[in-house]
Amino acid sequence: MKPYRGGPGFFGGLSVLCRPWLRSLQAMSLLLAISIGPGTANAMPGSGPATGAHVFLLRGVLNIFSLGLDDIAAKLERQGIAVTVANFVSWSSLADRAAAEYRSGKVRTIILVGHSSGATALPDMVAKLDQLGVPVKLAIGLDSVFRTKLAGHAERYINFYVASGPGEPVTRTRDFRGALENVDVQAVPGVGHLSIDKNQIMQQKVISAIDAAVFNRPAMASVARNPLQPEASAAKQSPAAAARN
Repeated sequence: MKPYRGGPGFFGGLSVLCRPWLRSLQAMSLLLAISIGPGTANAMPGSGPATGAHVFLLRGVLNIFSLGLDDIAAKLERQGIAVTVANFVSWSSLADRAAAEYRSGKVRTIILVGHSSGATALPDMVAKLDQLGVPVKLAIGLDSVFRTKLAGHAERYINFYVASGPGEPVTRTRDFRGALENVDVQAVPGVGHLSIDKNQIMQQKVISAIDAAVFNRPAMASVARNPLQPEASAAKQSPAAAARN
């Protein structure tokens, strides 16, 4: 699927026609997002100046299937990281907001997380930020529902997907600059399309990757190494545990 550019193609394109059951959900999602206002739904200001980071989390359709992102946001906020949770249809206005914060110097590290349709919109947000001259430190997709192509620049892009479900790998174009990891997590107990954002192992992996980006902690050697293994922060890991890993 070509990246969504904010026009009607995302809702009326061939990808949606191939999955008719999504059309009504996406239309309802758009109406709901309009009714609550663009881009600021469930915003959690956090302590951006303390870390210089802002994490934008994009929910999927209807704002009711991606509530695990709220849990992730709350955990990040307790670490002093500024977070904003919004519906995926607000990706373009959120990109403008992120760019304004970056240019002002208030935010130096921009991180994106999306679930389902929110994950599908991430490549478009990455591409727009690149056009605006704003770098993305990290982007994490949780089971993007359509095959998407990645352009622009993200230092690290992790696409967690469930191969046995509707999730799809992300492919890179010649225009993409950065590291791309497609990680099949179907072996993680209890993980499915509607639960990947709520699964504790997956939440810990997402937070571990974000902490590595924000606090310059050692990053995961490879997220694909063992999707069943929860990540532990370097501060909490014992020497014996570190040696085993």
